[in-house]
Amino acid sequence: MPVGRSESLRERVALVTGAGSGIGRGCAVALAEAGADVVVNFRQNRPGAELTAEHVRSLGRRALVVQADVGEVGPVDAMFAAASAEFGRLDILINNAGLGGGAVLHELAYDVWDAVLKTNLYGPFLCAQRAARMMLAQGGGGRIVNITSVHEEAPGIGGGAYVVAKGGLRNLTRSLALELAPYGITVNSVAPGMILTEMNEQAQRDPDYLRAAEAQIPARRAGRPADVAAMVRFLCTDEASYCTGSTHFVDGGWMLAWPPV
Repeated sequence: MPVGRSESLRERVALVTGAGSGIGRGCAVALAEAGADVVVNFRQNRPGAELTAEHVRSLGRRALVVQADVGEVGPVDAMFAAASAEFGRLDILINNAGLGGGAVLHELAYDVWDAVLKTNLYGPFLCAQRAARMMLAQGGGGRIVNITSVHEEAPGIGGGAYVVAKGGLRNLTRSLALELAPYGITVNSVAPGMILTEMNEQAQRDPDYLRAAEAQIPARRAGRPADVAAMVRFLCTDEASYCTGSTHFVDGGWMLAWPPV
């Protein structure tokens, strides 16, 4: 049986939301490399989720693909029931599913606001609540990692709903961390900067835009899903057991130069 480069998460079970591509896929594969079995969640991209599951299985780990809109109570409950039925436990939750929505707030349609908040804030709340209940019932602690953004702190014009949701997710992280720390359950945020994923479509297709953006990043490059996944993997290990309630930026130093002067 092939194994990954580390066994630090062997015998643990992880659930990764929005794992059909990009950062979610990177996290699922990184956790599998460390020995975890993975529940691969998707909302619409089943082919992408199945490909992620193939990567996990190629590392000798088990994978369960589950469709669920994380912003809806019923599908979330069904997803956690499926994970419990398949694996019998849950040790790690990665709240990665995200949705963008562009418009200035005073012109933003309510249905866009509602959709962005449901996916980016309500979803992590619902998933974290159910994951925490499972972890508390089984004992032994656990790990919850929320994928936020540099925009949890740095607002921007035209993406207000996304910024508001990520700011809320930052304090959801902190509140959960405070409540769950006595039980050995850590809760942290990982805040990516510019990462080359499907969500950053303009950077993928416009070399001039990418060069201009990278010139503003102290590391002088955009990030990759693997950069984010490496931080997520660390926060899920025993070595990170004393880390909770914090945001860990993976941004090439972008926040050091924000706001621009």
